[in-house]
Amino acid sequence: MLDYLHLKNVGLAPDLRVDWAVRINVIAGDNGLGKSFLLDLSWWALTRTWVGLPALPPNPSQLATIEYGVRGRDGTVPPVLFQFSREEQSWLPVHEGFTNAGIVIYARVDGGFSIWDPVRNLWRRDPARPDAFHFQAADVWDGLDLPSPTSDSKPLRICEGLERDWVSWQEGRKPQFQALEAVLEKLSPQGEPIRVGPPRRVFLGEGRDRPTLLVGGQSVPVALASAGIRRILALAYLMVWAWHEHRMAAELLGRKPEDRFVILFDEPETHLHPRWQRTIIPSLLAALCVLRGDAGRDPQLLLATHAPLIAASLEPYFDSSKDDLIHLTECDGQVIADQGGWATHGDATNWLVSETFGLEQARSLQAEQAIEAAEAFMLGKPDLPHGLDTKEEIHGRLQRLLAPGDRFWPRWIVNTTSLNDLKGRKT
Repeated sequence: MLDYLHLKNVGLAPDLRVDWAVRINVIAGDNGLGKSFLLDLSWWALTRTWVGLPALPPNPSQLATIEYGVRGRDGTVPPVLFQFSREEQSWLPVHEGFTNAGIVIYARVDGGFSIWDPVRNLWRRDPARPDAFHFQAADVWDGLDLPSPTSDSKPLRICEGLERDWVSWQEGRKPQFQALEAVLEKLSPQGEPIRVGPPRRVFLGEGRDRPTLLVGGQSVPVALASAGIRRILALAYLMVWAWHEHRMAAELLGRKPEDRFVILFDEPETHLHPRWQRTIIPSLLAALCVLRGDAGRDPQLLLATHAPLIAASLEPYFDSSKDDLIHLTECDGQVIADQGGWATHGDATNWLVSETFGLEQARSLQAEQAIEAAEAFMLGKPDLPHGLDTKEEIHGRLQRLLAPGDRFWPRWIVNTTSLNDLKGRKT
């Protein structure tokens, strides 16, 4: 697991340190403050590979360093320090070292995935061994090829892709298919299980069957499923693929398979209905337990999110000794990471108006402006906004924007109704 990450003059912060919790880490903050950047750097620290372009210091004249610690099986956290070299235009080790953190899966927001396997990717004596497996969104479905170790050979086929592997596993009644069904059952939204249908031919002229899902008694090709379902199918498939291939490689080398997982998940709420958002992270933990067995250590999750429902869904499971909220904020143009500030808010609306998400009110901007004008009117403040500077105008706007049972109505009516009006209504 990743223990800490300390950046100096990297990104928007001259000095930023994050101490990661051993299980669930929720990264929140406004756009552009570096949530995905933190995930990219965490992936690099865990695997020593970059998902895309390497991180670059914003000011080349300043000394830029990345220090981190990965906790190994023995519990030690040896510090590793890299410094950016202007001459080499790369990160060079100052204090070298590499600690195996287990299987690492990075679910990226663009639909792609990156996977690092301590058996298949960590082998210093073989320069041809891939550093990691990077799937673009299309590779997840169509298969992944890597360049051949020799220039005169064909590309090396690493993965057949979701559709071909799914059908092969299903028709061959392989254990991977049983694992896939079990993982999909756990990842399904509450009350709507994802059920696998029979493979069938879909497009004219194709020489292969495609996997399907059972929806309302009909089989629907997964290729035609919604974006949200496709992302969850891709996650389930690559979890099973990574776990199975790791175990096969470990058996070939006579090594014990890993039971440790680190999952990096960028915006897990993407494409998901709110009903699914509030179960996806607990479901992911349950799916990992089904896949590798309950005896394994707690997986470590690093999640970047904009969704209050994701935060609210974790309240029943949150344990301050194992979990944390990392809130990125901006102060004087610099990014600060606030930690240890988790608090139970009860529902997604309260999370929206908490410091984590920062809304003044969980309403439309226009409704918020109308209520602010109403508050100012009741306090007798001058210089109300144009169009909201009389009781009648404010009342009309509130009628248009607020629901009849809104909790603001009693206060407004009591404060703007005269005593004579109340007496007249009683008679």
